[in-house]
Amino acid sequence: MGGFCGVISTDDCVTDLFFGTDYHSHLGTHRGGMATLQEDGHFKRSIHNIQNAQFRSKFERDVTTFSGKVGLGCISDTDPQPLVMVSKLGTFAITTVGIINNQKEIMDELFKVNGTQLQFSTTSGSVGITEIVSAMIATKDSIVEGLRYVQETIKGSMSILIMTEDGRLICARDKWGRTPIVVGKKEGAMIALMESCALPNLGYEHVRDLGPGEIAELTEIGEIKTLAPAQKKMAICSFLWVYYGYPASYYEGRNVEMVRYRCGSALAKRTPTEIDAACGIPDSGTSHALGYAQEAGVKFARPFVKYTPTWARSFMPQEQKQREHVASMKLIPIEGLIKDRRLAFCDDSIVRGTQLSKQAAKLYSLGCKEMHVRIACPPLVYPCKFLNFSRSKSVYDLITRRYIRGHEGENCEKEETLAKYSNPDTPEYKAMVEYIREKLNLTSLAFQRVDDLIQAIGLPEDQLCTYCWTGKDHAITGDCAHVCASCPCCHN
Repeated sequence: MGGFCGVISTDDCVTDLFFGTDYHSHLGTHRGGMATLQEDGHFKRSIHNIQNAQFRSKFERDVTTFSGKVGLGCISDTDPQPLVMVSKLGTFAITTVGIINNQKEIMDELFKVNGTQLQFSTTSGSVGITEIVSAMIATKDSIVEGLRYVQETIKGSMSILIMTEDGRLICARDKWGRTPIVVGKKEGAMIALMESCALPNLGYEHVRDLGPGEIAELTEIGEIKTLAPAQKKMAICSFLWVYYGYPASYYEGRNVEMVRYRCGSALAKRTPTEIDAACGIPDSGTSHALGYAQEAGVKFARPFVKYTPTWARSFMPQEQKQREHVASMKLIPIEGLIKDRRLAFCDDSIVRGTQLSKQAAKLYSLGCKEMHVRIACPPLVYPCKFLNFSRSKSVYDLITRRYIRGHEGENCEKEETLAKYSNPDTPEYKAMVEYIREKLNLTSLAFQRVDDLIQAIGLPEDQLCTYCWTGKDHAITGDCAHVCASCPCCHN
């Protein structure tokens, strides 16, 4: 997915920029970068590979060489950034979080109308999305016009931070607000970032979240200058609360940890089970399990502990063998909390099922009596097309879609077929869950219902993106998996 941070200050901003960026390290493991506008008016930038080492360890030496009163930092799970671009609008640095699904059409337009040249990466085999965004901005007569053009043109999502050569810090949240931009301030400085958990320890107080599609300039004296107003409609990613987000962060005023407690509580209410303890698959599953244990009136236990110093989130590596290796190495079992016990494990999601099946086998080998699994979100049926949620190369990497293909054959891609497997009240859905339970060798398995998840988050349904579970996108008319007469998001 990725995350970013921008700081503008009356004094040197580098320390806040460094730590503010580092607080996004859980969001990506590809590249990390920092850029500042130095006193002499030149940009300084550094980018490092963070696939095998954390951002902080890679940039500790670089920090001493940086200076400036405005800067950008990023954790990128896509292309190396920030980029420093020279254009008719002047020189500016830019960092992005998002995905472009209509990349070819945009590039063709840039080539045909503007004669644009874009750098092709022989490493990734593609053109970086941040370079495409910067080229789009540069086709217009101002940065704000360019940002609006990006928001209106890109299919997918795109939040952006820009630092100009005259020392301005400009923020543009995704048109539908799928990812957050949180603004904080303290005496003589302002900060824009995705994870609000960075604010307290850096001495900032939360001012507000930018609205969907809002473009704003932050100043060192604490002003937020609105350059383009927010729109009312929002579709923020629900998975931020289920998995991505850091527990201490708030999005739209809703704390991640508290939402996860409520998710666990809802699972305990919906599927009561005789167990000896509630447990979580670290890290995000732990919070869900705490809520489950409290609601169920049972003990919370940690039969798995995560070795945190070196292992990254295991959904990040692209190669399946590497994912499996990371998953097996990072969790360490405690046999005394496992043997002869009936355990309920909470986890954030099931994508392929690889990790969970191996964890179940390990638990049984250590004498676990029963393994009940409760998943904090509904079954993933539709691959996300708005964020880099998964490195899956095929829709059939999803265990749900493999099951549907096996049982529906040539009808497996039809909207009416998929809708049946997204509805928890249909026999098709129940048969799919039973298949997954049996496939992973679990005593019982239950997924969160969409309505319970929405209630746990506490925002109206039409302000949340639940596409990966329902196939419906309330933000864009007709832009859902169904595009049918009965679909409410085609007639809003």
